[in-house]
Amino acid sequence: MHFLFDDFKGWKAYCDRKHVKLYEPVLEYEKEQRGRSEEVIWEGLSKAYAVMKDAVETGLKEDMTSRSGMINNGAKKVYQYPTAVLSVEFQRLISRALAAKEVNSCMGRIVAAPTAGASGILPGTLYTLQEIHGLEEQKILEALLIGAGIALIIEQKASLAGAVGGCQAETGSAAAMASGAIVYCLGGDIDQIFNAVGITIQCTLGLVCDPVAGLVEVPCVVRNASAAAIAYSSAQIALAGVSGVIPVDECVEAMGEVGQSMESRYKETAMGGLAATLTGQAISKKILIEDIEVLPDEVEPE
Repeated sequence: MHFLFDDFKGWKAYCDRKHVKLYEPVLEYEKEQRGRSEEVIWEGLSKAYAVMKDAVETGLKEDMTSRSGMINNGAKKVYQYPTAVLSVEFQRLISRALAAKEVNSCMGRIVAAPTAGASGILPGTLYTLQEIHGLEEQKILEALLIGAGIALIIEQKASLAGAVGGCQAETGSAAAMASGAIVYCLGGDIDQIFNAVGITIQCTLGLVCDPVAGLVEVPCVVRNASAAAIAYSSAQIALAGVSGVIPVDECVEAMGEVGQSMESRYKETAMGGLAATLTGQAISKKILIEDIEVLPDEVEPE
């Protein structure tokens, strides 16, 4: 079944030929390649989604102050702010994506979907989508399988790692997974699902990975929120039947080409972008000094 995930075109062709739903080949892949029963797979997905929801709730209820001080309960501030820029639902989407990612930055329990650096996107989008539309959990779990299939193809054709392809490979891939999942949950067909993925990649193409002080905090946390918004906008566009023009497989190829061309300082090295700003460098030096100061005193050998 591995060949099914070489590209999106082949995935669609297989589903059309076999008259199966989009998530079913991914389920078969898990069963055959991982040696797991269908029951175990569904149980694992349910547990993963429970962790995602718990991360959202933890980030909105508990203290989320990171050791560096760069993360300081931002999700709660957004969630509780009295004025909604667009709607309360949008405000909740943004705050939930922030919340789950802040849990990661504060060393809490999350699901790397597909990476820890992008761990707020699927939780924020799916939690909010389920709340708005009253979706059954089984639908969400099927959508998670589709997201996994999307990630499998991106991993092969481009990358899921910031150190290889920049932040487009992390938050971009997670947003693509989320947008496809959203369209599936709302009844979109395969072409609409894949179109949403392609549009999302177009919107995140070229995003650099420039963590301040090398920590997955700034700008990573706020990018999870913006990526969640992009996932929703891409899904809305695709559901309306508006084409992204460039086929999704070509979008992924472009993503891989851009990642290869990106200078190493923009790929998780903390040597370029925001990490290289005066403030970014000052924060890096401050954190380094604090780390040295908390080290235990050297013990003289007897």
